[in-house]
Amino acid sequence: QVQLVESGGGSVQAGGSLRLSCSASGYGYSRNCMGWFRQAPGKEREGVAVIVNTIYHGTVYGDSVKGRFTISQDNAKNTLYLQMNSLKPEDTALYYCAAGGVCGSLDEKQYHVWGQGTQVTVSS
Repeated sequence: QVQLVESGGGSVQAGGSLRLSCSASGYGYSRNCMGWFRQAPGKEREGVAVIVNTIYHGTVYGDSVKGRFTISQDNAKNTLYLQMNSLKPEDTALYYCAAGGVCGSLDEKQYHVWGQGTQVTVSS
């Protein structure tokens, strides 16, 4: 059974940093195309950052996090990371890890496997 488990969320003041982790286990999913998404109260889920690890390698970021967030992957540990720096109150949301999607896509509808989410709260 496929399972994604996020951790690392918490409360931080504006300007601070957090690192989220997503531990992946099981079979039947593609770790080649994974990403982070977030959903704030009353808003739709949006793509934050995705990573491509096929014959092509690269990352794609949402406009609101470019230059502040960095996605990375440790295949040996089956773990996906999201380093978040210069956090803003508008980054407050439930952050989800996803896998098995269309490589390079920030569209959450393209992903099939989801974790339960980890809460990030940024205070001003």
